[in-house]
Amino acid sequence: MVTSTKMGFNSLYIRTKNEYKMKKTIALFSLFLALAFGVKAQVEDPVKWTFSAKKKSANTYEVVISAVFAKPWHVYSQTTPDGGPIPTKISFKKNPLVTVDGKVKEVGSMKTSHDENFGVDVKYYSEKVDFVQVVKVKGNVKTNITGEVEYMTCDDTRCLPPTSKAFNIKLQ
Repeated sequence: MVTSTKMGFNSLYIRTKNEYKMKKTIALFSLFLALAFGVKAQVEDPVKWTFSAKKKSANTYEVVISAVFAKPWHVYSQTTPDGGPIPTKISFKKNPLVTVDGKVKEVGSMKTSHDENFGVDVKYYSEKVDFVQVVKVKGNVKTNITGEVEYMTCDDTRCLPPTSKAFNIKLQ
């Protein structure tokens, strides 16, 4: 127990140093909490993607890119009018062993409505959709097809920033 009421320079320095450490610790802890709860508060991607290929003949496959949406979210068709939302876009990286045959087909329950936010008629999918692309493999080889799907997810009042998902699908 200290009985002296005199505070020397060293005592003041230690107290100030300890206060600084305490303030720094509290600030870091507060920042950690803010980041932890801030990340939880952000909306997770409401779209779950799966990627697969179905063999149709010796050298022909259907590449199937499937999306399932959490309610009330939706994504837009590959075709949207000027001034409308960002359309879904499927792109394939070049592979000398694979040729893409035709355009990507959309399979699902497409809805069409006038969107006041964009001021145009839009086409979209709100539960699930499959994007199907026929590809042909040159020869009897095992290879992959890679690429990405770019899309924008919206509900009735807001849209999330455009997002892309890469894929790598085995063709065998």
